[in-house]
Amino acid sequence: MGNFLGPFARKSDDSSLLKLYREQVETVEYAASLLDRFVKADTLQSREELCKEIKKCESKGDWIADEIFESLYKARRTFINREYLQTLASHIESFMDSIHDCAKKMVIYHPVAIDKIWVEIVESILEDAKIISGLINEFSSIKEKAKFLMQKCLRIKEIEHEVDDMYECYMSNLFQIEKNAIELIKNKNIIQHLEDTTDRAKDISDCFKTIIVKS
Repeated sequence: MGNFLGPFARKSDDSSLLKLYREQVETVEYAASLLDRFVKADTLQSREELCKEIKKCESKGDWIADEIFESLYKARRTFINREYLQTLASHIESFMDSIHDCAKKMVIYHPVAIDKIWVEIVESILEDAKIISGLINEFSSIKEKAKFLMQKCLRIKEIEHEVDDMYECYMSNLFQIEKNAIELIKNKNIIQHLEDTTDRAKDISDCFKTIIVKS
């Protein structure tokens, strides 16, 4: 297949496509940090303001994804298979959408309290975002650092399993302890969105592992 970066290998690490991917994951990481602040905020007003900021990140992420797709469309050839690049950008966009959905659902539902398990899961989401940002920043040296990057992908998988365990424990306790049916439904939907977000991070990791193997 040749050099992993194909036609981009002759360009610097600041090539337009790589810059777009980096900008995409930087935006996701910032949104995840806002979500972390969101679940630790003391007032509904603070959470509403942070949700608006996360929405701005989502809108920016949509624009960047469109730019990536346009760049891929215009490229005469890409490394390995342009479908992998498109899939990667799509998964990152879905991760961003899911982060926004988590904040939006909590604002809409206005739960009685932010559960400490939700906070822990959001911290895991932020860790995912930081790892993904690191993966993309190593895009141009993916062959040389394949083993290191595979370990980073493995950590995302571990996080997904850890959050699955937290989700199952939370759900088991929720149905035993929560007597208010409305609050039960709210809390169930919120933690489901949080858990789904770590699944979206794993989708990115799985795609990145495929790129490593094919490089």
